[in-house]
Amino acid sequence: TRAVYREVYGVELPRTSRQMYRLGRPVSVAGELRDGDLVFFRIDASGPGVSHVGIYVGDGRFAHASLSRGGVIDPLNSPYFDKRYAGARRVLP
Repeated sequence: TRAVYREVYGVELPRTSRQMYRLGRPVSVAGELRDGDLVFFRIDASGPGVSHVGIYVGDGRFAHASLSRGGVIDPLNSPYFDKRYAGARRVLP
């Protein structure tokens, strides 16, 4: 996420997803997501709070880094991510 934001948008993001979650402004309705919005998740094994981040790419999908699959694009409404969704933030204007 950090590398993509730096390369594509010229924006340097903080190192952790928890730090990124404090940036920009919240996008409270999933239907209002725009390309480039950061989407956040609470992954159970990681303890409380936000622990995973991706970049919304449109059509209900987001790009992120998977430990087992590398860089991937997944649907936000997949059973795994849907129940772990923690919100979104708009960093770009």
